[in-house]
Amino acid sequence: RYNVPPSAEFVARVSGIPTMAKLPYQETADGLDAAFVGVPIDTGTSNRPGAFGPRHIRMESALLRAYNSGTRAAPFESLMVADIGDVNVNVYDLKDTCKRIREAYRKILATGCIPLTMGDHTIAYPILQAVAEHGPVGLVHVDAHADTSDVVLGEKIGHGTPFRRCVEEGLLDCRRVVQIGLRGSGYSPDSYEWRQAQQGFRVVQAEECWFKSLAPLMAEVRAQIGSGPVYLSFDIDALDPGFAPGTGTPEIAGLTPIQGVEIIRGCRGLNLVGCDLVEVSPPYDTTNTALTGANLLFEMLCVLPKIKYY
Repeated sequence: RYNVPPSAEFVARVSGIPTMAKLPYQETADGLDAAFVGVPIDTGTSNRPGAFGPRHIRMESALLRAYNSGTRAAPFESLMVADIGDVNVNVYDLKDTCKRIREAYRKILATGCIPLTMGDHTIAYPILQAVAEHGPVGLVHVDAHADTSDVVLGEKIGHGTPFRRCVEEGLLDCRRVVQIGLRGSGYSPDSYEWRQAQQGFRVVQAEECWFKSLAPLMAEVRAQIGSGPVYLSFDIDALDPGFAPGTGTPEIAGLTPIQGVEIIRGCRGLNLVGCDLVEVSPPYDTTNTALTGANLLFEMLCVLPKIKYY
């Protein structure tokens, strides 16, 4: 009774419409436990554009299969999942786009469906406006950048500001916010002070992750997040650009794909109410970054509540 990706043993990967994991497409989230959603914008980016990130992730996702061999998760025997297409964004007006995203996610969430989203990091702000309508949520944020700037070039909305706006509007339970993988040069000597000292975020810089497994860290994260609702936001630039060069704002000396998977798998047991995988920019890497993004989205699906294991 569930939707299942067609096996490449019987259906050629190059055939058919490129939905996420070649799952069925449907127009709404009605009847779904989880849904893949695209938000194809890059008008909030400050460096390299990449509005077609969701499309390329979907194309590369044809390689995904039904079972997670590493964790033995069977998501398609546990949840009704489909691809519900893209939010109809306004490519000329970022504020209107945020309004459209917020309204679209209110409808998705009203069905009880958990969205797994592709886009740029601007989208986290309107999505969390919808997610946190009934109270603040925790956040596991994996990124090279904190995305808590106040104003950039005179604008308050962009991919570098979403979590500042979320804090201002009371959308986040700041005691349950963890940022992992932050690194790179900064605009001031105390770049992390606002988040750590003033807001109470836990900040785990990339240097703290070098040369080690992140499984012990994620045990601490689970204890901090607890049983309350939490949103998982994963910027592909958290990974070192040697692994994922196709992104808008790359920073050297980042996480490995193995560590990225450890972080996501470490979210098993959390009350995830939504996830995103953002900032894939296909013009700067036509295949591998989008393929990595597709696999990370699959890992997110595999840690949602009610997943069965074989």
